[in-house]
Amino acid sequence: MRLSLAFACFLFIVTLFQFTAFSFLSEQRAVLCHSDERLALLQLKDSFIIDKQALAAGFCAYPKVDSWDSQKVDCCSWDGIECDKITGVVIGLDLSSSCLYGSINSTSSLFRLLRLQKLNLANNHLNYSLIPYALGNLSMLTYLNLSSSVFSGQIPSEISKLYRLSSLDFSNNWDTNPSQRLLVLEKPDVKSLIQNLTNLKYLSLSYVVVASPIPSVLANLSSLTSLYLESCGLQGMFPLAIFRLPNLETIWLVDNLDLTGYLLEFNFSNKLKKLALWNTSFSGELPDSIENLNSLEFLGLGHCNFSGSVPSTLGNLPDLKFLDLAINSFTGSVPPTLGNLTKLDTLDLHDNYFTGFIPSELTNLTQLTSLNLLGNKLHGSVPSSISRLEKLKFFDCDDNRLGGILEMDAFLELKDLQYLFLSLNNFYLVSPGNSNATRPQAQLVDIGLRHCHLREFPYFLRNQHRLQLLDLSPNNIEGRIPQWMSKVSVETLLFLDLSNNSLIGFDDFPLVLPWSKLQYLKLDSNILRGSLPVPPLSTVFYSISNNSLNGEIPRLLCNLSSLSILDFSYNNMSGGIPVCLSNFSKSLLVLKVRSNQLDGPIPSGWATGNRLKMIDLSKNKLQEKIPKSLMECKMLEYLDLGNNQIRDAFPSWLGSLPELNILILSSNAFYGRMENPKLNLIVFPKLRIIDLSHNRFNGTLPWGYFERWISMKNLDGKNSPPKYMLESLDMRINLMHVPRDYDYSMTITNKGMEMKYPKIIRTLVAIDFSSNRFDGEIPKLIGKLKELHLLNFSNNNLVGGIPVAIAKLTNLESLDLSQNKLVGRIPMELSTQLTFLSFLNVSHNRLTGLIPGGGQFETFQSSSFDGNLGLCGKPLLKECSNNSGSLAPPSLTSSGEFGLDWKVVLLGYGCGFLFGVVIGHVVIKKKPDWFANTFSKFPTRRRRRHVL
Repeated sequence: MRLSLAFACFLFIVTLFQFTAFSFLSEQRAVLCHSDERLALLQLKDSFIIDKQALAAGFCAYPKVDSWDSQKVDCCSWDGIECDKITGVVIGLDLSSSCLYGSINSTSSLFRLLRLQKLNLANNHLNYSLIPYALGNLSMLTYLNLSSSVFSGQIPSEISKLYRLSSLDFSNNWDTNPSQRLLVLEKPDVKSLIQNLTNLKYLSLSYVVVASPIPSVLANLSSLTSLYLESCGLQGMFPLAIFRLPNLETIWLVDNLDLTGYLLEFNFSNKLKKLALWNTSFSGELPDSIENLNSLEFLGLGHCNFSGSVPSTLGNLPDLKFLDLAINSFTGSVPPTLGNLTKLDTLDLHDNYFTGFIPSELTNLTQLTSLNLLGNKLHGSVPSSISRLEKLKFFDCDDNRLGGILEMDAFLELKDLQYLFLSLNNFYLVSPGNSNATRPQAQLVDIGLRHCHLREFPYFLRNQHRLQLLDLSPNNIEGRIPQWMSKVSVETLLFLDLSNNSLIGFDDFPLVLPWSKLQYLKLDSNILRGSLPVPPLSTVFYSISNNSLNGEIPRLLCNLSSLSILDFSYNNMSGGIPVCLSNFSKSLLVLKVRSNQLDGPIPSGWATGNRLKMIDLSKNKLQEKIPKSLMECKMLEYLDLGNNQIRDAFPSWLGSLPELNILILSSNAFYGRMENPKLNLIVFPKLRIIDLSHNRFNGTLPWGYFERWISMKNLDGKNSPPKYMLESLDMRINLMHVPRDYDYSMTITNKGMEMKYPKIIRTLVAIDFSSNRFDGEIPKLIGKLKELHLLNFSNNNLVGGIPVAIAKLTNLESLDLSQNKLVGRIPMELSTQLTFLSFLNVSHNRLTGLIPGGGQFETFQSSSFDGNLGLCGKPLLKECSNNSGSLAPPSLTSSGEFGLDWKVVLLGYGCGFLFGVVIGHVVIKKKPDWFANTFSKFPTRRRRRHVL
């Protein structure tokens, strides 16, 4: 019995062992990948190369295909490969962030992996390949990710056949140079693509060009949890039914300006966690029922068109961590209930119309790291309990109506605080003194303390060693910049603005300022004396205008190889302009030394290939001629040499500069005729402002130039939003509140007075040839310059009439023809067609007849017409007689070429008759026989013929 029992046990153990071994061996054989799929994968590997630059730059993780070794039989063990554990077929391929570079099409060996369920090619460079239509053959796919892989073109319709898909991502296929979206979804459109994909849970089409409304069929995707449609060019109304999808957790619609919509009443259960509508045209008010979004963690409604007050119920969202309501039109007070959002990390309310106080309840938000209240109408002061926000890193309350005494200690106790902006309020800042110097302080990165009534440099700055931005403009800081400032953040400071104070100099600073990484330095509008400080080599922007600096220009400035903007205008600098400034590095864009005491010649040798766009040497004592090497400044847009002592003929060769917009040569000693350019020669193709006033030019007006100034005839972009002449600063500073542009400015005569333009709009067109010695008539060709706003020919020797062609200048705002010798009538057309004319001066000429009435002429004073004895009618006191008030014949007024009236004609006839009588009398008396013989024949013959 025992033997049989033992034998039975032995048979059971053997059988169990055999079964286990068989199962183990079967499993081992099953996980070995199929040879045909292994070959397909190796061929796929060979179709790409490894982008080593992307690898070195950290744009990808690691090349997964490096582990694909032909010597290894089992491809299921290769990186990025997933096989079915029973059949061994490849069901998953993840090559994301694998540094792959190359193209792919429908003949690729990839499409022999017919059992693929997951395919991820994200974060590679597929060289602008079209998305292969063969993807439609991978019918088992449930997951497809082709994001950030430089695919281009139309998304193929075959994708709509993949009805098993639960995750689809085509996002961020973007070309950075130039910036443009690469994928298009038009045929098929969104509706055709997704209407069969009823199992979708995740859909991302961000940065795919859709340019159409969101189809309502999206509301049928009941399994959808995430919807990403950023920057798709979406249009029309957002389907509100999408908000009701029961499983939806994320709606991300950022950067779709033409997408409209509003937030409905949330009186239904939902799982929404993220709602991002930045930079769309959603509008309306926030509903009180927003409190029913009780799973919400992220709410981004910035840069929309929302209005009204913010409901207090917004404070009833217990899980909210991010709240952005910036750049809308919200009004009323900031709800104190926001202090209930104890998980909140970021609160951004900037650029709205909030009023009232900053609620002290906000200091309950102990998890808050960023609080932005910039650009509202808040008043009162900052709550003293601000020091409770121990995790706060960013605080900005710039540009409000806050005020009162503000203790800096409250902020310096926040040990994590890095960014502090208190500017453009009415604070009286109290900085901790020497007694607090040993207390641990926040190590700030950016500080903005503009308009804080500072009278000295804040003492706490002594202990700041990580500063990148320091803005103390404008305040009331007086005296010298203390020596200890030369040791503040010397290795980190990038931006320093001390302008609009009362600083007089530097206290024992080194010759070259010590901040080794400084890129932006602004010291304008102080009373700095002595020599020009030299910034460090890293400087990109350097402006120290409106001071009292003297001495010569330091040659060390020429070592600043990164400098783009150099402005030390309105000082007392003397000596010559260093030649090295004309042969500067190719980084310099703006050279502005206006209003100093510089003398000598303009430097010659302007370097070939320079990038200068603005040169302003005006209001100095520069002499001699303009060097022709300025022709090398091919990018030059603005040249102002006015108010110097330059003696030269008109520099017609400047007409070869292709980008020149503004040329100012006023108040010099230029002389001679402006010869017309040669036929078919393109000159000054972009010129739109020219000022030659107060020189000694003579001869007739240069009609040949009027004919060729094409930008004054038809200005590009005139119907676009206003644009100003400026220079963008190429500074590698990733900081807030850093100005990125430098505005061009100029001073010209407009409406009879010298006017400064702190900004120059790109549509302003002006000609000023006043106070020269031009003679002859005003060319009718002037009427072709239809974009003109300002025209000044005053104080010359011009004759003839006022051309009717001037009436074609329908944009004209200012017309000055005074102090000439113009005759004839003022054309009636000027009053009827120049509807924008706000300034007119034709005084001190020889004009006659009735002053036109109506239109803008009704607004002009008598001073506009004084000194013309023949003019009559309003606004002059002299009334017109019947003859003087009648219209002149068309031949005298319409042509504008003769300008003679009937009095002048009669006077000519009278003088001619008297002259003839006198001469006749002399001839008859001196030679009577000759007269009788000569004139007696003709009448006799006539009489004989008459008799016959």
